[in-house]
Amino acid sequence: MSTGEAVAAPRGSATLARFGKYALLVIVACVSILPIYWLLSSSVKPADGIYQFPPDWIPMRLRWSNYAEAWRSAPFGNLYLNSVLVTVVGTFAQITVAVLSAYAFSFLRFPAKRLLFLLLLGAMMVPGHVVLLPNYMTIAQLGWVNTYAGLIVPGLGSVFATFLLRQHMLTLDRAVLDAAEVDGAGHLRILWNVVLPMSRPMIVTVLIIALVDKWNDFIWPLITTSAATMRTLPVGLLMLKSDEGYTNWGAVMAATVFVVLPVLVVFFFAQRHIIAGLTQGATKG
Repeated sequence: MSTGEAVAAPRGSATLARFGKYALLVIVACVSILPIYWLLSSSVKPADGIYQFPPDWIPMRLRWSNYAEAWRSAPFGNLYLNSVLVTVVGTFAQITVAVLSAYAFSFLRFPAKRLLFLLLLGAMMVPGHVVLLPNYMTIAQLGWVNTYAGLIVPGLGSVFATFLLRQHMLTLDRAVLDAAEVDGAGHLRILWNVVLPMSRPMIVTVLIIALVDKWNDFIWPLITTSAATMRTLPVGLLMLKSDEGYTNWGAVMAATVFVVLPVLVVFFFAQRHIIAGLTQGATKG
């Protein structure tokens, strides 16, 4: 075999491997996008188009009135208001608690610090549904059923957010923090002027994860609200269900677009920050 043939062979193998990677990525992307495309296309289909087989991937008849029917079938204006309020207030309160607790576990000295952190890690192993009943009994005794406090307060603590931020803060340059301490800065000033600016990508990542989680939350708003005026968007989809079940699937798909569209927009604009936060630095215990 000549030298040229030997060089061409590895290049051909590398090109083939690169083509295979791109093909795999395209397949994965199509599989991921397919449900969203089906949702959007079904939201403008007439009823017979949704049940058609083989499926009508590109609808020729568009029924935009599905969106008007969905909007009239439930008080979506009030549902949006509740979801935005619960999501925004709950997310920023949760991030505040997580930042403060992560800073304490990273830089403060206090008794049983390691034991408390191990208990915190243990709490990550407990499924969220296990604490639904104790949390509901607590807010019921406080009279917080059908209130914003009942929807928001039980979710203020996030073990995952605290753990993620603590692991990130441990990677920060300790010399910078020591220099600020020598200059006479207290803990709150160090947190505000040094730690938060250096941790911005990770904080944005945790904030977006918490925001999406609270926006899509279904179980907790379902069991803590019975009044239609206090329900959030995911629970509001149940209002489109009649005694016979879901019959107008076009309106149901349109209503689902109302729910998922804000999250898709947020994720589209924030995906760069999410990737940067999750890949920034290494973690150490």
